[in-house]
Amino acid sequence: MIECTRRIRFCAGHRVWKHESKCAWLHGHNYVAFFHAAASELDELGRVIDFAVLAERLGGWIDEHWDHGFILHRQDEEAKAAVEGVTGQRLFLLDANPTAENLADYLLREVAPQALAGTGVQVVKVVLWESESSFAEARL
Repeated sequence: MIECTRRIRFCAGHRVWKHESKCAWLHGHNYVAFFHAAASELDELGRVIDFAVLAERLGGWIDEHWDHGFILHRQDEEAKAAVEGVTGQRLFLLDANPTAENLADYLLREVAPQALAGTGVQVVKVVLWESESSFAEARL
């Protein structure tokens, strides 16, 4: 396998439902996601995939669904009502808490396979930086 990596930045709000500390409050992050894409062989130009294709497909999904929106647990009714009532921002609801770990795993297992369908390329790892000092990593 040969890998290449594309970095994609986005801003999003969230809260960790039922968290025991300040992460239970609505807040946001300047996320940086690293998508590690792999293929069994290089294409005719010597690439795993064109970096622009990764940006268009993966970054496009993030722009449409997460960037400048709020990512919340589906059962977090209080936060959903607060965001809808005050800002009206786009909501993206997960079946799990929107921790860095769960977001990285969602990008790896749900978003990337659909976004890269038909390319012959597979995202094998997602590293999601939530802050300058904290990140989560999900691997196949």
